[in-house]
This record gives sequence, structure tokens and C-alpha cells, in this order.
Amino acid sequence: MHNFISQTLIQEQVKTAIAEDQGHGDLTASLVPADKRCKAKLIVREEAVLCGCQWFNEVFRQLNSAISIDWQAVDGNILKAEQLVCSISGNARDILTGERTAMNFLQTLSGTATITHQYTRELQDSQTRLLDTRKTIPGLRSAQKYAVRCGSGYNHRHGLFDGVLIKENHILAAGSIQQAVSKARETIPHGIKVEVEVENLDEVQQGLDAGADILLLDNMSVDMLKAALQINQGRAKLEVSGDVTLKNLKELGNIGVDYISVGAITKHLKAIDFSLRF
Repeated sequence: MHNFISQTLIQEQVKTAIAEDQGHGDLTASLVPADKRCKAKLIVREEAVLCGCQWFNEVFRQLNSAISIDWQAVDGNILKAEQLVCSISGNARDILTGERTAMNFLQTLSGTATITHQYTRELQDSQTRLLDTRKTIPGLRSAQKYAVRCGSGYNHRHGLFDGVLIKENHILAAGSIQQAVSKARETIPHGIKVEVEVENLDEVQQGLDAGADILLLDNMSVDMLKAALQINQGRAKLEVSGDVTLKNLKELGNIGVDYISVGAITKHLKAIDFSLRF
């Protein structure tokens, strides 16, 4: 389920963001009478997949728990341009102080969910799953991976601790694909998959002979990918990575690989345009 996210983590991320923005106090909001109340509407300016409601809520909860937010959509919903997303009412100073931080979370996570949705839409006629990568904004990895799920994508390993991905430099340091995979089998906990990055068909065979669970086919041509499938014969899961774009995604998905991983959905995202109207 895409809605699982640690509430403690959200609270910590929001606390840090508020401190970064507010510092020792909001000088401009202090010009507004302390008891002034207001109402505001959050509008989205473009079509998007909504993501980040919990972070948005938490910003105002930490500033003033009496602020009321009435959502007209939930994370994962597709929004139309100029759609009303939520209404906010409460203390004017606190709403003014929190609006930018709240919308920063919303625009960034909605941007991640939206571009993910665009990519997954290209794969809808295939069995290939779209995966994210570790190319995320520092400190917001869990949030962005949640956004990927909201956009109908799937998560690759979260970090260095929950999966083995043996890349070119690991292979060089270990001595060979066989030695790297063997060492992984000796040391990692049972049940964790071993994935190996391969760049040519000879390395595909080496990875299979070594007993890798997943082969990451890096920057291979379509013809090489088809040849890799023939060599593999279903022995390992196959993941395509490198030079993947919206233009070639459908073609890659139709080849029949299990996964396609794309760093662009978390690092090349475009923030969604939201507007808070008082």
C-alpha cells in the first residue's frame, strides 16, 4: 500500500524544515494582528498526481494545532488544473508562516508522483515494473519513495542496508563477478537478493554462472537486451537501467524484462505549481 510512511519521520522532516525557514521568528507575519483569523484555498495550477498531504498537515499542526484543513483530494489522486485541493482556516500569522514550507513538501512530492505516473503510463500494456533508485534528495528519500508509490511505481532497495547491488567498482575491487557474488552469499543475511550490474553479454553469462538473483542490464542496446533474455532463459530477474526516457520506455517494456529502473523520476522532477489564495 502506497500510504505507509513513518509518522515519526514526517514529524522530524517537518520540524527541520520549519526551523530552517522560521529561525528565531517570522518577521513579516508579525505585522499581522496576533488574533487575526483567515481562510484560504489551495489551488493546483496544472494537472498532477497529489502527494504530500501528511507533510502539509504536519507543518500546520506543529505551528498551531487549531488550524483546520479540509482536503478535497487524497495522495495518489490525479488533479486537474485549477482544481481546489483543500481549504484552510485558522490563525492568520501561523498560516502565513507555514504556507511556503507546507507547499514546498507538496510541490516536490507531487512532482515526484506526477513524473512517476507519466512513466508508468508508458508501461501499462506490459508486465514490466518501473523502479526508482537511490538518486534522491538528501534527507527526503523515504518521502520520495512514498511519492513513487503514489505515482504507481515500485521501490528498489531503500539504501545500502537492505539490498545487494554489485556494480562495476565492486567487481573490480572483489576481483570478478564470481568472487563478488560468492562473498555476498557468505556474508549477507538469508533472503536478501543479490543483484549484479552487467554491461555486455559475456558479463550476463558470468552473472548467471555466479548465481545472481537479478541482473542489472546497464546501458545495453535493444538488440543486446533481447540477446540477454535469450541467454537468461528465466534463470534470473532482469532489470534495465541507463539511458531510459519517456520516448523509449514503451519499447523497452515490450522486450519482456522484469524491471526498468529510472533515476529521473526522483532527481529530474519538476515541482508542481500550487497557489494558496487568502
